[in-house]
Amino acid sequence: MTNASDSQGAHALATDANRAAASAVPEHHSTRTFFGQPWGLANLFGVEMWERFSFYGMQGILIYYMYYAVTEGGLGLDQAASTSIMGAYGGLVYMAALIASLVADRLLGSERTLFYSAILVMIGHTSLALVPGVPGLAIGLVCIAIGSGGVKTNAQVVLGQLYERNDARRDAGFSIFYMGVNIGGLFGPLLTGWVWGMKGFHWGFGLAAIGMAAGLIQYILMRKTTIGAAGHAVPNPLPKSKYGLWALVSVATVVVAVGLVMTGILPLAHLATAVSIVALVAAIVMWLQMYRSDLTTPVEKSRLIGFIPLFVSAVVFFGIFQQQFTVLAIYSDLRLNRMVFGYELSPTWVQSFNPLFIIIFSGVFASLWTKLGNRQWSTPIKFAVANVIIGISLFFFIPFSGGEANSTPLLAIVWILFLFTMGELLLSPVGNSLATKVSPAAFPSTMMALWLMAVAMGTSLAGMLAGFYDPNDAAAENTFFIVLGVTSILLGIVLFVLKKWILKKFVDVR
Repeated sequence: MTNASDSQGAHALATDANRAAASAVPEHHSTRTFFGQPWGLANLFGVEMWERFSFYGMQGILIYYMYYAVTEGGLGLDQAASTSIMGAYGGLVYMAALIASLVADRLLGSERTLFYSAILVMIGHTSLALVPGVPGLAIGLVCIAIGSGGVKTNAQVVLGQLYERNDARRDAGFSIFYMGVNIGGLFGPLLTGWVWGMKGFHWGFGLAAIGMAAGLIQYILMRKTTIGAAGHAVPNPLPKSKYGLWALVSVATVVVAVGLVMTGILPLAHLATAVSIVALVAAIVMWLQMYRSDLTTPVEKSRLIGFIPLFVSAVVFFGIFQQQFTVLAIYSDLRLNRMVFGYELSPTWVQSFNPLFIIIFSGVFASLWTKLGNRQWSTPIKFAVANVIIGISLFFFIPFSGGEANSTPLLAIVWILFLFTMGELLLSPVGNSLATKVSPAAFPSTMMALWLMAVAMGTSLAGMLAGFYDPNDAAAENTFFIVLGVTSILLGIVLFVLKKWILKKFVDVR
């Protein structure tokens, strides 16, 4: 909410300046291009590629590190607790976007928040690599969650400010950026899984730390010449009189969260549920903050209303999509036949199929959107088709329900992950782009954080739902996939029906 002690004139100047910054394209970005896009995209592409290399590389071996026996180099945690921690951690990564958005919008600006967040990610990976046991796990995951939330939020906000609001290249630019994300996502699990097999978990975590170091060095070297003024403005500066209160609330939040877990009041098996609830509350608060603010125009409020059904559809989509790191990870370890030409693939390598498909097809989608221009599908249609596709994909698990170890052919999972990818390309980069298009001028980072709350809720929901998955009971397994699939398909149909209403609320945004 707007601080009452700030003057109306200061608010107007800040808002006008931010609107101008959001719509202006610096001259040096328009003369030098990267695949026809602003040159700053090249730097953001690179830093996000390396950050995702470290993130997905670490995440590829994380769940196995938690539930493998101590004699195998793991922590020996219960499998159900491990999936809950995985879902909660994944949700916290995106919930950290809330912290990052507040810091960016009110203290540092998006670009500096991006830079410091990348440093925090580096600290987290180093902790996982060097600090043994649960302490290293806790320190590492907290630092990576907070830092990655800052990088994810603000890299896209800075990217959005390299374009005018109605620049037809915007969706294509975000698709290219998304390709960088998935190049890192492809090689991260492949290489950390390989190193884990040879040297153990901590060597794999160490490789992730090296990748993050490469990203930081690249960003520092290119920072001044490619980013320019994008992301440097602080849209809604926090009065210095409020610094103490913010610091006190932050410390109290951390103390309460740690206390609930350490005392057992919040069991590890319920972490994902808690994160889902907190993410929902945070999303509602952020939406109301923007909608009720005097800095938000009537047109911007209309766009916020139209955003609601797309937010809901994204939660369901990511609740299924993020099963890659919970149910599908366990499925790959226990049920999947990973033998290829006499060589058994690491279960982490299965997580590289999705980013491989993204790399192959993101350029196709970017070219398609660029070629079609204003004739391309509107955002509600893209979201609707994405929900239908990922819902249908779950039905391909059913022929293999209740099977024995190593009974599911690898090609079946490849096909399912291909469908996951088609849905992802229609929803995830388009949702990132949408958040920058419909955001109120005074709250660009907050709007991106609101969008990421949908991912947070979906990711933690994936951890919750994993508790209902039983690979040893064919009937229960069928029910799990059928219920999720039908829910997503029905939601896609609802979006088709609501298309005209949503576009009317978006006014001039498609």
